[in-house]
Amino acid sequence: MTTAVLHRVEAWQRHVVARLHPVVFPLVVGAGAAAAAWYVSDVDPNEPGHYPTCPSLWLTGLYCPGCGSLRAIHHLGNGELAAAWAMNPLAVIVIPWLVWRWVRWIWQATGHRVSRRLAPAWAIYALFGAVCLYAVLRNIPMFEPYLAP
Repeated sequence: MTTAVLHRVEAWQRHVVARLHPVVFPLVVGAGAAAAAWYVSDVDPNEPGHYPTCPSLWLTGLYCPGCGSLRAIHHLGNGELAAAWAMNPLAVIVIPWLVWRWVRWIWQATGHRVSRRLAPAWAIYALFGAVCLYAVLRNIPMFEPYLAP
């Protein structure tokens, strides 16, 4: 494509985006997430051939922090909280936080004021450390019954 065509396409995109109501984007993201959750809850990840293997598990043989998340979402979608917790406790904890952030996004997009405080650096480092610790602990045989998918 030529530069002129790219500029026209970008101008058209800006024009379309400027005309959309701000709530459209969170609703599209929510609809996509709901469709994905419905699909995962309907199509069992425990049956081979439906989903690809986790690349981290395939390459290294180690569980990453996300291993078991599809199965956890499948169990949550079918109302099996204990089974979801057994697959990936981190995913079970993170999903309500993601829903809260999405609701907050919609609240803000509808014109309501939302505080925009950033998390302090120590909290971000603590979260990163907790996820790394979780990744290490779930690969230690002693913790396998509790943390491995």
